[in-house]
Amino acid sequence: MLLAGLCTVDVVQRVEELPAPGEKVQSLRVDVAAGGPATNAAVTAAALGAEATLLTVLGAHPLAALARADLEPHGVRLIDLAPGLTDPPPVSAVAVRDRDGERTVVSRNAGGRHFHVKVPLLAADVILLDGHYPELALGVAREKKAPVVLDAGSWKPVLDELLPLVDIAACSAHFSAPGPGLHERGVPTVITTAGPRPVRWSTADGGSGEVPVANVEARDTLGAGDVWHGALAVAVTRERTVTDRIRFANEVAAERVRHVGPRSWTTAIAGRNRT
Repeated sequence: MLLAGLCTVDVVQRVEELPAPGEKVQSLRVDVAAGGPATNAAVTAAALGAEATLLTVLGAHPLAALARADLEPHGVRLIDLAPGLTDPPPVSAVAVRDRDGERTVVSRNAGGRHFHVKVPLLAADVILLDGHYPELALGVAREKKAPVVLDAGSWKPVLDELLPLVDIAACSAHFSAPGPGLHERGVPTVITTAGPRPVRWSTADGGSGEVPVANVEARDTLGAGDVWHGALAVAVTRERTVTDRIRFANEVAAERVRHVGPRSWTTAIAGRNRT
């Protein structure tokens, strides 16, 4: 499968309590890992036994080596579209509260990073896009030879052009599209997650429903949505119905939040339902 989008360097501090403005706290542990919606989804897909290729912009800055070092042992094939870029990659500063796994994230994401390269044509059985690099997302979607899943966390201007090329839009509860709805924009299947509440879905032909989320003790919610999207993309190749695909993604995301740290959960889901 092909996953195209953002790759960041995440510096994750686990704390007893999230600091108030002006307050300094000492962390319980520190982790450094690659992050970003498409990147975490790629790690998830690889852990589930899929051949995951991440198409992104990382560059030659020393910080980029930290992301590469995290992705390689997790089986993600990385294709860097701008390997000579000397600017630092996006860095996320993350604090995770120990007692319930809640987190705060400060990130530059892909803001201000623009590139113009030819997007390579790669074979894939499913494609996941996060929309953070508009040129990349559109280039991949326009050449699609497989179902396209969009991680629609928030509205981005590129979505006006991108949505008609999408087969499944998986949205957060905070996602809001200006003007016409997603079905009216040409998206056949729309899925909306809402944290611990049931996941809702609808199709352009009038189908709809919801799938409950397991009640689990959350230890770390960082990247849980990205993990859910990666599992959904894998499920597109393995499950026939929307509800079965959502159910599979819910199970994988529930396993992720039970584990402390950016990657500790991968061994718990390794090869689940491998085909």
